[in-house]
Order: sequence, then C-alpha cells, then structure tokens
Amino acid sequence: MRYNCLECQTYIDYEVYNYSVNNLGVPLCRNHQNWIRSLPQSTTDDAIALYFALKIRGVPAELEKFDGFKHIDIAIPEVRVNLEIDGGHHVFNSHQALADLKRTFHSFRRGFLTLRIPNALVREHLDEAADYIVGFLMENQSRQRSFNGYYRRRY
Repeated sequence: MRYNCLECQTYIDYEVYNYSVNNLGVPLCRNHQNWIRSLPQSTTDDAIALYFALKIRGVPAELEKFDGFKHIDIAIPEVRVNLEIDGGHHVFNSHQALADLKRTFHSFRRGFLTLRIPNALVREHLDEAADYIVGFLMENQSRQRSFNGYYRRRY
C-alpha cells in the first residue's frame, strides 16, 4: 500500500505513516508533523481537527492564516471564506463577542465571509459539520460565479 502526506501528498513510508496517524490522527510527512507541532499554542485541537477534516474532503484550506489584521483559524481564500472555531467565551463574554464582530466586519469589508463554528460542534459532530461546511463552500462559490457573470453582463 502507498501512503501519502495529507498536507503535501508526498510519499511517506509505513513507519512515518503509522507514527503520524497514531500520534496526530492523520498521515503527515515528517516536515508537516513538525509544522503541526510548531503552530502557536493558540491554535486549538478543534481547529486542527476541522482543518484536516476539510483537507480530507479536498478543501484548499489554510490553517492559522494571517490576513494583515488578525490570524484566522481556517481560511479558504479561493472562495473568500474564513472559519473561526469559537469556545463558549466568544458567546458569553460581551467584550469578546464585540471584538469578534469587529473582526468579522473587517474581513467582510475585504470581501471575506466569516463562519463562526462552535468548538462543541467540532468535538461532537466533526464529520457532519465538515460536510455542511463543504456544501456551504460549494454553494458560495457557485453564487460568486453567478454574481460575477451577472455583473459583467449588466455593466
């Protein structure tokens, strides 16, 4: 059997594959195992789990992308969507909620839609959540194409 790194698709031997799957949950080459370990401590396990669930589904996602203003948990620049994986404090702390709203507004002004995903959803329904996010991304991409085509025809 042939094993490939989920992140870069390079061949990895069985020992690297086995170590990565047992310790990180996904097959990664040594370089990408090191990359995961070097992520900032603020990167949550929930964001990493959702990121890889999306990668498995073919989504060209980026983890911990800096947009010049803030770090985004998961960015999908191709369809101009950001995903923020939020804990309870994002809902129950009004200062945090206002900061989140400002960050969402900043991204929206730059043409990016932000989906806020509760970390409980990732923990308890990862596959179903990932499937719905993929459906959302596909619908968003379709709408963008339709709108751009309409805009070109009309003006």
